[in-house]
Amino acid sequence: MSGHAPELVIFDCDGVLVDSEPISVAVLREVVTEAGGTISEEQIFSQMLGRSMASAIAILDEKYGFAFTERHSEALRARLYERFHAELKSVEGIEQALKQLPCSACVASSSSLERITLSLEIAGLLPFLAPHLYSAQMVKNGKPAPDLFLHAAQAMGVEPARCLVVEDSPAGVQAAKAAGMRVFGFTGGSHAAPARLEATLHQAAPDLIFSHMADLPALIEDKAPRRARAHA
Repeated sequence: MSGHAPELVIFDCDGVLVDSEPISVAVLREVVTEAGGTISEEQIFSQMLGRSMASAIAILDEKYGFAFTERHSEALRARLYERFHAELKSVEGIEQALKQLPCSACVASSSSLERITLSLEIAGLLPFLAPHLYSAQMVKNGKPAPDLFLHAAQAMGVEPARCLVVEDSPAGVQAAKAAGMRVFGFTGGSHAAPARLEATLHQAAPDLIFSHMADLPALIEDKAPRRARAHA
């Protein structure tokens, strides 16, 4: 990693720490479809990836004319958590990476604190990151605004310029850059192909794009194999 080494790595959660995006997208489509709405996997990935549920609800209303009610939210939450308990796994290589990080780490996610905590607990990652978990519910504006990352940095006592963000969404990359932080784009989740992450992250222009989470500690120290590609 060029320049000074980071003092803090800020991880997004969904698609970066836990391989949850395919489950989340499938459940959202089910709830919307059963209520008489129509939305495709591609539309969800292109318009909602990395954004808060409040933002997703606003998009459903404004772009698709679908009023997402409290009843829909409750159904989504119950079904999602049921599938998480049955299917959710950590991203391959993340436990190794967390053990080898040369600095502190925290989580800053568009998900609710309840969902972040549950996801990390199911995936066996909570001991590595708790209690340093920050949710979009804690700030006024979610990603792509910089608020959440700035909040996390302040809570951790680290200047933004000394932070490195690991993100899988264009909205997250934009938020990190707006916060004055370096950002690595991650394309190793199982949603990478359907979400077209390689192309969309390239357009968002993170400092580097990589697909093997176990490479992260070496990337931070600029000792990674060349399969991790710097953004041109």
